[in-house]
Amino acid sequence: MVYHLPIPPERAGMELDEFLCLSFPLLNKGFLRRQVREGHVLVDGALALPSQRLRADTVLVIDFEEEGDLPEAPVAPATQVPVLYEDEHVLAVDKPAGLAAEPERWAKGNASLAGALLELAFERTGSAPEDPTAPATPLSFRPRLLHRLDKDTTGVVLVAKDVEAERVLREGFETGTIHKTYLALVEGEYPLDDDASEIIDLPIGPDERKSGRMRIDANHGKEARTRVSVAQRFHGYTLVRAEPLTGRTHQIRVHLREMGFPLVVDAFYGRRKAFALSDFKRDYRRKPGAVEAPLIDRLTLHAARIEFPEPLPPAGAAPRTIAVESPIPKDLARVLKQLAKFRPR
Repeated sequence: MVYHLPIPPERAGMELDEFLCLSFPLLNKGFLRRQVREGHVLVDGALALPSQRLRADTVLVIDFEEEGDLPEAPVAPATQVPVLYEDEHVLAVDKPAGLAAEPERWAKGNASLAGALLELAFERTGSAPEDPTAPATPLSFRPRLLHRLDKDTTGVVLVAKDVEAERVLREGFETGTIHKTYLALVEGEYPLDDDASEIIDLPIGPDERKSGRMRIDANHGKEARTRVSVAQRFHGYTLVRAEPLTGRTHQIRVHLREMGFPLVVDAFYGRRKAFALSDFKRDYRRKPGAVEAPLIDRLTLHAARIEFPEPLPPAGAAPRTIAVESPIPKDLARVLKQLAKFRPR
């Protein structure tokens, strides 16, 4: 099927690949850029580049390649991901545990945060098209994940709604003008005064012995720095604030483990896959025949806060600072309540 799409005045100046992403939201940007390069998308009958700026009343001629090669659209979870903050350019959502940021390589049919964001964009526009290769009512925005959380980490994730905000905010992550604060429940009593903090400055690189894991690598690792302070103390455990000053994979988990304070639950870098009341309550007695359910069975790590400068302030106005917080999730709150009850300090 060949489609002819005129460019409306409000889309004038937009790059070709961005316009295609809004008009064919079930097809990813990589696929659409390849269609342009292979000549399946013409601008006023001529070959074009994905980055070409479009003029009003230009007509696109689109004839996609065979459907057998179409990419799969990301899948949304059954429950909606809560929105913590939104304006014209930025969206911040509260990622639950067990939800990967992007479709997983070996389980693309599983739900992901990318799928949840795409569903949210559809809700603002209309509904998802049945045919991914048929032009849809263009989305009002295309969500762009700016950073990721591990699948079993909860908390706030920042999303750009347009390419200009994406550019500014990505630069903010690189230059350190965007600040993230995590809460991490760790083994042991972290030796810091209540009003003190320290910076863990240890380079991190891939662990060649264990696929997918990272380690401290003084010779070949990349610079990695994390500021740590104490949020709450328990006998034998500590809730710490961890502020990553760089953005290395598993940075907080690796740094805390190296300092001797691994996450209470961390199958990679700690010693537990779950944490139950019997792990810390003295004289715990299980009812005969009962199976104890864990208080928490995922990483004891929560992205609690993100602070960033307004990416595109009104002309002549100074950018305001925006802070977004995610409440402590129920499973982690349950653990903290029980620790305060049975392991106070």
